[in-house]
Amino acid sequence: MNESKLVELLGQVSSGTLPPEQALERLRMLPFTEAGQVLADTHRMLRQGFPEAVYAEGKTLAQTTDALTALVAAHGFALATRVTSEVASSLLQRFPTGSYDHVSRLYRIGQMNVSFSFAPVAVVCAGTSDLPVAEETAQTLEFAGVSVNRITDVGVAGLHRLLARLDDLRAAGIVIAIAGMEGALPSVLGGLVAAPVIAVPTSVGYGANLHGISALLSMLNSCASGLTVVNIDNGFGAAMAALRMLNMQKKA
Repeated sequence: MNESKLVELLGQVSSGTLPPEQALERLRMLPFTEAGQVLADTHRMLRQGFPEAVYAEGKTLAQTTDALTALVAAHGFALATRVTSEVASSLLQRFPTGSYDHVSRLYRIGQMNVSFSFAPVAVVCAGTSDLPVAEETAQTLEFAGVSVNRITDVGVAGLHRLLARLDDLRAAGIVIAIAGMEGALPSVLGGLVAAPVIAVPTSVGYGANLHGISALLSMLNSCASGLTVVNIDNGFGAAMAALRMLNMQKKA
């Protein structure tokens, strides 16, 4: 249940078209819905402005399907992350209106009925090897109704490529910087723009990259003040950090 449906429910009770007992029964479903082996947090949309997303990695097909079924029933839309192509094929049979993206590994059913009138979020990645994380970020934001400006392959090894997009970067309301290797891109961006910068280390890189730990430590130790850093390869988490900022701007 989302906010508009809750207002509609209360209006029906107020007008007398819905008995309070029936409304109470519906409200009992708000905190969570039990579906097979999962407990879907159907109340999260009301609390945070974004529904629970299904983290499919490590889940069985049945668990993923049960969770998506409960979330679609509650909201009319749902999002699953880290979905393999094999699982996606099965999900398309169960949810034929859904769509799967092989790069981001997101499975989307429907779309959130919201929009933001703010400047777009710039999703910036250092190299095309970072695209899976960048697309997880960008497409999660688009699912939530956010306008995204993608800026790709502008790593600091060729700084002129980044500087050529400076006007686009400075026009963004939030910048999400995604990089592996030594993870220097967010520090550079933090010195170029006034907008909040969210840094995402990726596991892309040679041996001493340590599967993203080197990039993570570089970002945490950045001399560009005020960077927000999420975990390695966590494009979804970066999108959610941006959405929290945008939702607070809506309330201001």
